[in-house]
Amino acid sequence: MAPLDPGARVYVERVNAAPPVWVVPLDEARRGTDAETLEVFGPVDAVGSVEDRLLDGPDGPLRARIYRPDDDGPHPGVVFFHGGGWVVGSVESHDPVCRVIAARSPCVVVSVDYRLAPESRFPAAVEDAWAATAWVAEHGAELGVDGTRIAVAGDSAGGNLAAVIALRARDRGLPLALQILIYPVTDHDLASPGYMHHGVGLNLTRAKMEWYWGQYLDGADGANPEASPLRAADLRGVAPALVQTAEHDPLCYEGEEYARLLEAAGLPVTLTRYEGQIHGFVRLGALCPRAGDALAEIAAALRR
Repeated sequence: MAPLDPGARVYVERVNAAPPVWVVPLDEARRGTDAETLEVFGPVDAVGSVEDRLLDGPDGPLRARIYRPDDDGPHPGVVFFHGGGWVVGSVESHDPVCRVIAARSPCVVVSVDYRLAPESRFPAAVEDAWAATAWVAEHGAELGVDGTRIAVAGDSAGGNLAAVIALRARDRGLPLALQILIYPVTDHDLASPGYMHHGVGLNLTRAKMEWYWGQYLDGADGANPEASPLRAADLRGVAPALVQTAEHDPLCYEGEEYARLLEAAGLPVTLTRYEGQIHGFVRLGALCPRAGDALAEIAAALRR
């Protein structure tokens, strides 16, 4: 096992010096996640335009932020779902990531502010993610999106949503070109090998994931494939995948297991483990240089 990246160690120490997420008032935790974004990411890429827009959601208007490259296109479209345990995170917390993806692909990125738990429990986030994806497929021409080249992407809980939406898209006849799963949550099993090896002492721990799952599910069945896509009975026919994992991450095992199951189902899969890295490192470009490598890999996959 590679040693922990020095910048990642700095971030882990910073997180562990703060109160755990379940102690901090929820509004404060959400503001803190957004507020650290530019500091931990570093300089951001320029894009052609950025627009906040309300889409038609299943429970009223659904906020999205749309990033367009600096030429007319049409471009591939990426529907992006932010991480944060389905509880924190927003279009603000992942704004730099989406700018980089849009600029370097180039493609149109639609970042979705799906409803968060505990105010809106499972499956609210899934329904919002699906509504946004279906909206982009139907209205993509308005955004300069080539409707035959649409991908879904997300990190952590957002990676979970991207995987679930790829399954839904197959079942509902919406062709997707790619699913990009960045250290995704794929299973609610807190006794998996990832938690046994990396469940304590890091910025993401078993205790945090147990709390996040509790907020999200609130008693719902965690074995439901729309919560735990690793439990899906049949993965044949879903979109090709890029799966990125971090070596020092309790979710590493379940992300890689999902990639193996996708491959076993006959799908083109690229799996990359980023050695020495922690959960969330793609947002930490100012601390972890490998974040740039991961984003470059995402952009290259989208260009292909």
